[in-house]
Amino acid sequence: MKLLAAYLFLLLAAWVPAAEAAPPAITVTDAWVRAIPGSGVAAAYFTVRNTGTQPATIVGIRSAVAASAMIHETTMAGTQSTMRPHEQLALAPGQAVHLSPGGMHVMLMDLRQPLNPGDTVALLLLLDGGTSVTVSARVRPLGEQ
Repeated sequence: MKLLAAYLFLLLAAWVPAAEAAPPAITVTDAWVRAIPGSGVAAAYFTVRNTGTQPATIVGIRSAVAASAMIHETTMAGTQSTMRPHEQLALAPGQAVHLSPGGMHVMLMDLRQPLNPGDTVALLLLLDGGTSVTVSARVRPLGEQ
């Protein structure tokens, strides 16, 4: 009887956290990737919104089409453009951030395959707390925005 009670307790303990876990409160819209013919890199853009009531942080990004992916931010200092990694992207409840050309974006580096207009690229946004959000981004030609 004690063994059965212990088993039921463990089963209940494993079930309760899963039942309380809320789905990610991050939504992504307007996702696209700029194709750069003959290049080993590409840039992804989208709008990300925290629709929840708690802060959320994107702590990393992965994509099967690239050896690495990370958020970068382009800034202008006079006539000089610089790009630097943006380690994490924190979103307050209700906040939206637009990743767009000339600003914040996702760099897909060391592409494993050519990206052609019309292709779809999957991006995996890794969130603090261990959850993730999958994004589907359509590849656009170089001149299209």
